[in-house]
Amino acid sequence: MAKEYETVIGLEVHVELATKTKIFCGCSTEFGGAPNTHTCPVCTGMPGSLPVLNKQVVEYAMAVGLATNCTITQNCKFDRKNYFYPDNPQNYQISQLYLPICRDGKVEIELENGEKKFVRIHEIHMEEDAGKLVHDEWDDTSMVDYNRSGVPLIEIVSEPDMRSAEEVIAYLDKLRMTIQYLGASDCKLNEGSMRADVNLSVREVGASEFGTRTEMKNLNSFKAIARAIENEKNRQIDLIEEGKEVTQETRRWDDNNGYSYAMRSKEDAQDYRYFPDPDLVPIVISDEWIEKVKANQPELRDEKKARYISEFNLPEYDASIITGSKKLADIFEETNKECNNPKKVSNWLMVETMRLLKENNMDDTDVKFSPSNLAKLIKLTDDGKINSSVAKEVFEKVFAEDIDPEKYVEEKGLVMDSNEDDLKAIVEKVIAENPQSVEDYHNGKTKAIGFLVGQTMKATGGKANPGMINKLLKELL
Repeated sequence: MAKEYETVIGLEVHVELATKTKIFCGCSTEFGGAPNTHTCPVCTGMPGSLPVLNKQVVEYAMAVGLATNCTITQNCKFDRKNYFYPDNPQNYQISQLYLPICRDGKVEIELENGEKKFVRIHEIHMEEDAGKLVHDEWDDTSMVDYNRSGVPLIEIVSEPDMRSAEEVIAYLDKLRMTIQYLGASDCKLNEGSMRADVNLSVREVGASEFGTRTEMKNLNSFKAIARAIENEKNRQIDLIEEGKEVTQETRRWDDNNGYSYAMRSKEDAQDYRYFPDPDLVPIVISDEWIEKVKANQPELRDEKKARYISEFNLPEYDASIITGSKKLADIFEETNKECNNPKKVSNWLMVETMRLLKENNMDDTDVKFSPSNLAKLIKLTDDGKINSSVAKEVFEKVFAEDIDPEKYVEEKGLVMDSNEDDLKAIVEKVIAENPQSVEDYHNGKTKAIGFLVGQTMKATGGKANPGMINKLLKELL
């Protein structure tokens, strides 16, 4: 009888915080920029330079900890993690091992079948990011860019509570949503502001001991993470079935080729020779400071979703989709304040906005149009000034360029023609030119009227009132 195996997964999630400056100096954290232009003696590890802690980093870390049900460590400190690598200018990283700022949290995830479970968080600690190596394959050289060195990170370390790729994605999505709603990070995986390392082992179903785990790096999308988990699970099962041992190591996932390869043996804490950082004083977090951060916590996704259903009477599906993006939720609320039509606002966001995002391969955070212009477009349709097909055409311009729809409709002469006498003459002409459709209609083929509506719309350049066309056609037929 074939053995059954269970996958055991824990995650280390690094999140770049949305501060304007780095964790221990005043250099910019802005993404991009020419190499080595966002640097100073502190973040390039020059001898004699001294770090000064950015208070906002501590507050963001506390905010994430409170939102994930962690205990805040009121006396915490920084440690030096020693390792030697070209993108690590000091030859150590300032991190937290002994007294991380947050501990013992948990987040609730919901799976596609409606099942809910908790994933425990072992700790959240603050640390600085390293620089970035740029490899030139033509010259066979590597260059280092220290712009990212010293960018503030939190590392969220889970317990090994996940058992499938679906659970991992649900957990990451919940974390990303929570952090985005807090404003602590934009969590863009493609820009590296959220990065997940997957610790995975397999064991026989029913076994109490964990198997030997590997850590997988270089995972920059949810799809890549799911593929990497499936691949590594099968790789480890194959090794066990062949009577071979799984080696504890760090592996790099190659998403283009669909396989992982060993990078190095997996280090343990003692390999890094941690010791307290002598240049940074301990952090004392008062009860008052915690209460202040608590008081500033915004409404998070689950609460917002429940409110949209009760306050705006949105279906649960609509509320789920809209609150699934902080950006769309913000646009929804601001637009609705101006036009007071929640269902229509919801429809524009869920249908046309989502369609254009997909067609343009854009992230929801890339939406640029203002809620005010969406509200104006909805009002134009509600007031009968433009029909639905014109509204979609105008919205594409709003989406791409954030144009003022009222001015655009006026300038382009797109205001709907609702003059009954003018339309009647056009409808009569369409009826005269399409005798077969008229005969079909009289023979009970009611769909024929749809063709005649289309022909009338075409004759009016798409500007006619479809409701009035229908009414006139039925009267004249």
